[in-house]
Amino acid sequence: MTSITIDLSDSQFRKLQDFARVHGIAIEVLLKASLEDWLNLQKGDFVNTADYVLMKNAELYRRLA
Repeated sequence: MTSITIDLSDSQFRKLQDFARVHGIAIEVLLKASLEDWLNLQKGDFVNTADYVLMKNAELYRRLA
């Protein structure tokens, strides 16, 4: 597993602490879950865009084949 280090402002860190405390989870778990959600969203956006482009240009691709 790879580890990274990021710099946060004091206010950002306090917000993370507060949010994690409210939900009863460790900051590391919160950040890892948030990153996973963001990465999956990006993948979903790409797939949706690619599907749209392929559908929009299907007739052109058929003619070029």
